[in-house]
Amino acid sequence: MEQLNHLLFYWINATPQSPQFMIELATFVARDLIAIVPILIVLLWFWGVQERMSSQRELVSKTAIALMFAMLTTKCISMLFPHARPFVDGFGYTFLQHAPDDSFPSDHGTAMFTFALAFLLWHRTWSGVVLMGVAVAIAWSRIYLGIHWPLDMLGGLLVGMLGCLFGQLMWNYFGQHISALLERVYRLCFSFPIRKGWIRD
Repeated sequence: MEQLNHLLFYWINATPQSPQFMIELATFVARDLIAIVPILIVLLWFWGVQERMSSQRELVSKTAIALMFAMLTTKCISMLFPHARPFVDGFGYTFLQHAPDDSFPSDHGTAMFTFALAFLLWHRTWSGVVLMGVAVAIAWSRIYLGIHWPLDMLGGLLVGMLGCLFGQLMWNYFGQHISALLERVYRLCFSFPIRKGWIRD
């Protein structure tokens, strides 16, 4: 498995001969595209057609549960099974500065794959497919720039699946209570902009 990991890494990883525009594009994708996660969460919670707000907030709530579980699982796995990044082990070329911490599973990969799977399962197929494309692009870019192994991204995908499973189970058992609590907190904290009509009730 480790040999396959190294082979795939060398196949994807950029070299000093790689086009500069590809390095710059990959840097943007690897570093900045993850911002789509908080942006979409905020947009779906605060704005939308009134008739759809309940389903949108359910999506946001389940996604948040899945993300929290997935990221906690990622931290536990990295502590229990530490795995050095490629540049720490002297493999390939690195084009993005990164701390030499453990690489498996990828935090970025876990977050984005969890988010994409959540939309694929709980929103609409097209939105999940688009976000899965973004997740794959982020996974590719971080391997391309030399800061992750391919298996780090596969691990992120698998943890994302576990996160969504946990999110659905939690919602099945405690969804009504979670929804009621979040709605109360939301109306308490944002009562002024709700009254002004700047955001949805």
